[in-house]
Amino acid sequence: VQLQASGGGLVQPGVSLRLSCAAFGSFFSINDMRWYRQAPGKERELVASISRAGNPIYVDSVKGRFTISRDNAKNTLYLLMNNLQPEDTAVYYCNADVRGSLIMNYWGKGTLVTVSS
Repeated sequence: VQLQASGGGLVQPGVSLRLSCAAFGSFFSINDMRWYRQAPGKERELVASISRAGNPIYVDSVKGRFTISRDNAKNTLYLLMNNLQPEDTAVYYCNADVRGSLIMNYWGKGTLVTVSS
């Protein structure tokens, strides 16, 4: 199973960006999916998670600005980031609990988001 993240880039403060993460491979289903981020010099932190049923949880710093969603038919996770700020600059990683013969946790390679004027 591979998770492929895309959608990062260099943007100015205040604009929006949408990240995508598609899962490829052989599996039955995907349970919880998550976005993490790691800013330069900082530890990786959980940004948002979403259950298979679509119930989201957000870290306080992104509540009201970021929206996590998923398309189970496409095995794809999204993160819509509005009103981006310089402190959102980080490498964003997707993470998922994938059910095959066992439930295993997978990481994508990350996509860089840089917010700068």
